[in-house]
Amino acid sequence: MRADARRNYERLLTEARVAFAEHGTGASLEDIARRAGVGTGTLYRHFPAREVLLEAVLREEFQRLTASAGEVAAARPAGPALLAWLRELVAFNGTYRGLTAAFLQTLLDPASELHAACEVMRTAGGDLLRAAQQAGQIRPDVTALELFTLVSGLSWAHEQTAAALPGSLAPDRLLHLTVEGLAPRPAQSGVGR
Repeated sequence: MRADARRNYERLLTEARVAFAEHGTGASLEDIARRAGVGTGTLYRHFPAREVLLEAVLREEFQRLTASAGEVAAARPAGPALLAWLRELVAFNGTYRGLTAAFLQTLLDPASELHAACEVMRTAGGDLLRAAQQAGQIRPDVTALELFTLVSGLSWAHEQTAAALPGSLAPDRLLHLTVEGLAPRPAQSGVGR
């Protein structure tokens, strides 16, 4: 990449981060290009779709979360490792307003770059889930898709509630309730039989 093209690329990423922080993932791409001092054609040459720009903005964080799954698995027992990683995932989902919805939309478009980045992260989380299931910490019938859907749902609920009632819901409390609900339950002897 030529030096001027590289500078434009980096300016676009910088301004996208600012715009996404201010306006969420639906921020105007035209505004991002204007703030970076380039035309929309330059933006679209580098990032042909919003998802491509979003993936580039979040790439390092995807890589960090994927690596973190292995680190927590090596440092903690399976159940606490899964919970620690899910906390990181919930915090990550809160990076930009609308991010959770963008992640859920990637399930519908396996050809997108954002889908591929999310899939690598989901695989790492799925490995943590299976380890927690093998350790008897999580019900064996819970799938990775179900877990990520639940965590995405609580991230979305926190995002919506935080906008309307700041400080009213703690995402960590919601996560604990979710994980407790996924724990295996001893069979209730004689109940309903």
